[in-house]
Amino acid sequence: MSNKRILLVGAGLSGAVIARKLAEAGHSAVVLDERAHIAGNCFTERDSDTGVMVHVYGPHIFHTDDEPVWDYVNRFQTFMPYVNRVKTTSGGRVFLLPINLHTINQFFGKTLRPDEAREFIASLADTTIGEPKTFEEQALKFVGRDLYEAFLKGYTVKQWGCEPSQLPASILKRLPVRFNYDDNYFFHRFQGMPENGYTEMVERILNHERIDVRLGTRFTRPDAASFDHVFYSGPLDGYFDFELGRLGYRTLDFDRFSYNGDYQGCAVMNYGDLDIPYTRITEHKHFSPWETHEKSICYREYSRACGPSDIPYYPIRMADEKALLERYVELARTQQNVTFVGRLGTYRYLDMDVTIREALDTGDAYINALQGKGALGAFFVNP
Repeated sequence: MSNKRILLVGAGLSGAVIARKLAEAGHSAVVLDERAHIAGNCFTERDSDTGVMVHVYGPHIFHTDDEPVWDYVNRFQTFMPYVNRVKTTSGGRVFLLPINLHTINQFFGKTLRPDEAREFIASLADTTIGEPKTFEEQALKFVGRDLYEAFLKGYTVKQWGCEPSQLPASILKRLPVRFNYDDNYFFHRFQGMPENGYTEMVERILNHERIDVRLGTRFTRPDAASFDHVFYSGPLDGYFDFELGRLGYRTLDFDRFSYNGDYQGCAVMNYGDLDIPYTRITEHKHFSPWETHEKSICYREYSRACGPSDIPYYPIRMADEKALLERYVELARTQQNVTFVGRLGTYRYLDMDVTIREALDTGDAYINALQGKGALGAFFVNP
C-alpha cells in the first residue's frame, strides 16, 4: 500500500480523527480550515480575565456508550467526571430536567411514588392519538398537555422557529419523562469533560509528523486535483457552491456576559416560556467543576434561521430540505475521490462520540479500499 496524499477539509473532529488514522497508517495528510483555529465548533479557550474555560460556540458535553471511542478521546486528553444536570425555568419556577419524579411532584404539588406517578401521567395523556406524526402529538400522547406546554412547547418553538405541530415526531425520540429521581440528562455509561478543553485534545490528535495543518485557508474544488483523496467535512451544499439551493439550518447567537460570583448555580438553565426570547443560559465555569473561579462567564443563547454568512448548527431536515438533500447526494455520488463526512458533510445532527466513531470507521474503510477490500464512495454513512 503506497503512501497517499490526503486532503482533509475542516480541522474539527471529523477531519482531525481521519487525518490521525491515515497518518498512523503511513499516509500524508493536509488539513485545511478557513477559520483561524482548530477544533471546529467544539473549540474552547480560557478567558483571560476570569480564567474560565469557555466553550466558544456553545457547550459540548461528551457522553457515549462506545467504550473504544471513550478510550480514544482519553488517549489525547484526560476526561474529568462530569454529569449534565439541566434545570429549567417555567412559569416563574425552577424545575429539574429531564422530566422526572421530582419534576412531576413539584409541578403538580404531589408526593407520588414511581408507580403512582406512572399511572397519573398515563391519566393525563391524550389517548385519542394513535401513531404520533408530529412533535406535538408525540408529547401529548406520552405526557399530556400540562407538562408539554410547561417544558416542551415554548422551548421547541424558540429552538426551531415553528410550531411543534409542524415538526416530525422523530425529533422527540424517546419518552421525555422518568419515573424516578434520576436527573442525569444523558443515559450513557461514559460522560465527562476534557480537563484542559477540547482544543488541546484536537491539537494532540493533529500532532503527528505526517499531518500538516493549514488554518485561515479556504478550500476550492480545484485544490483536490493534487491529492489522492479528499475528505470533506464542510457543508455539503457549499462544496457545490449552492448550485441547487441552500439546505436549511438553524444557527445560534450568543450574548456573552461576565458576572462577579456564581450567576445561576448550574451549568445549564433552560427557559421554556415564550415571553423570554432566549432558549437557555449556560454558565461555563460549571462545565469544569474541578476548577474554582470567583468570576463567571455566561452565554444567553438565541436560536434563529441560518443566513448565508452564519455558522450552521442544526440541520432542519424537513420535507423540503430532504428533497434538496437527495439531489445533493446524487450530485455528490458523481464526484471522484471525494468522501463527505461529519455533521455538515452529511447534513445530520451528530453527537461528538458518533462523529468520532464514524471518522474512525471511515478511515478504516479507506485503508481497506486501498488494500482491495471493498470501496469507499462519496458517503460512508448514507445521509
